[in-house]
Amino acid sequence: MMWTGILIGVISFLIIGGFHPIVIKCEYYFSAKIWPVFLLGGAALCAVSLFLPHPILSAAAGVAGFAMLWSIKELKEQEKRVEKGWFPANPKRRTKTRALRQEKGFSKDETV
Repeated sequence: MMWTGILIGVISFLIIGGFHPIVIKCEYYFSAKIWPVFLLGGAALCAVSLFLPHPILSAAAGVAGFAMLWSIKELKEQEKRVEKGWFPANPKRRTKTRALRQEKGFSKDETV
């Protein structure tokens, strides 16, 4: 029996699942402006996957690389989710939405 496909599937599931909290934390602490790190990391992992001799390691590096590239889009989406109030905003960072609310005298619960 060949378990390679199942193993690559499990690795892919874990990598993709692991990037959800990474994106949330990165947006919280660094904002979506951290996207170049994801671009460089994703491109590097994709390039590395081309030269890895073991198929499972190559697949894992490729999946991780593309997960990092996809995370660029998710960072932008996470920023919108925070603006909608679905996720907490970093209180140490002044955002456009928070500045507009303070300027107009709205409380946290009121909408602009």
